[in-house]
Amino acid sequence: MIFENIDIDKHGDKIVKFRKDSFITSFGNASNFIKDDYLNWLKSKANEHPNGFVLVSENEKYIGQIELTIREHEERTIGYINLYYLVPEMRGKGKGIKLHRYAEQFFKDNKVNEYHLRVSPSNKAALNFYHKIGMEELGPEVDGKVIRMRGYI
Repeated sequence: MIFENIDIDKHGDKIVKFRKDSFITSFGNASNFIKDDYLNWLKSKANEHPNGFVLVSENEKYIGQIELTIREHEERTIGYINLYYLVPEMRGKGKGIKLHRYAEQFFKDNKVNEYHLRVSPSNKAALNFYHKIGMEELGPEVDGKVIRMRGYI
């Protein structure tokens, strides 16, 4: 697998397609997805940590995407996994662990040992994966639409 920093001009159509599909997988639709807001957010965050925003390819085909950010929270630094995404035909084949290893290395390189993510309670495959890699549920957020999870390096 190859991890390539996202270039919005070069990869814009692909990352929008992947992000929209992640909404559909997680919430059943992409009605809350606003392309321009997403691209503006990604551009500002990718400027802070370019290696946190990558497309994943295999055999010269893009198969996934990762979005990672870092924030200061109270007296500690927390990493955030904003997106783990694999195209449907690559799910369930052990590739998610490689995305996770990339994220862990990114957080280690940035001296972050705690990371969080949010997941839809209806996304059972993702919940199972996060439990399998040792993450713990912290509880529901956004009126129960998502569950916050935490992991440690």
